[in-house]
Amino acid sequence: MEKKKRVILITDGDEAARKAVELVAKEIGGRCISQSWGNPSTLSGKNLVKLIKKAPYDPVLVMFDDCGFTDEGPGEEAMRYVAEHEDIEVIGAIAVAAKTHASEWTKVDVSIDKNGRLTEYGVDKYGLPDIELGRINGDTVYNLDEIGVPFIVGVGDIGKMSGNDEVKKGAPITKKAVELILERSECSD
Repeated sequence: MEKKKRVILITDGDEAARKAVELVAKEIGGRCISQSWGNPSTLSGKNLVKLIKKAPYDPVLVMFDDCGFTDEGPGEEAMRYVAEHEDIEVIGAIAVAAKTHASEWTKVDVSIDKNGRLTEYGVDKYGLPDIELGRINGDTVYNLDEIGVPFIVGVGDIGKMSGNDEVKKGAPITKKAVELILERSECSD
């Protein structure tokens, strides 16, 4: 039996996110499905699974973005398909905060603020701690609670966060979120 591909779901897909996720994937020895970027997401879950299964490295980082679509939009539909596929093992998700007119939220296990500090509170788009304990507002987080993600890390806008997560700085917040998910998944093995 073929080993399941370990996947980290990322709820952001703009160009800044793509660059940050590509850099982090390379640094951790994983793979980013670069074709998954887009605002909103354009690839179907079925196409994403094909790309994930072809990835030569593990874990595979996959981006999903709804561009503010209310309820389950195209990014979340693709995310659900990927997460529920029998050949995929979702080890975690990075829930990205957004300032959106369609207020969606999800529970998070921990958040990382723009200065790289862990917090039990959610964070906003800029990576500032929010007033909500254990939850984050975003535009592609609608179904994270439903698809059984084992560990969710909340962060601000990937590749940005007031310049603290820029690629030229090594995308340290995104990298820390991925490392937390990897550390947690190894503890549960």
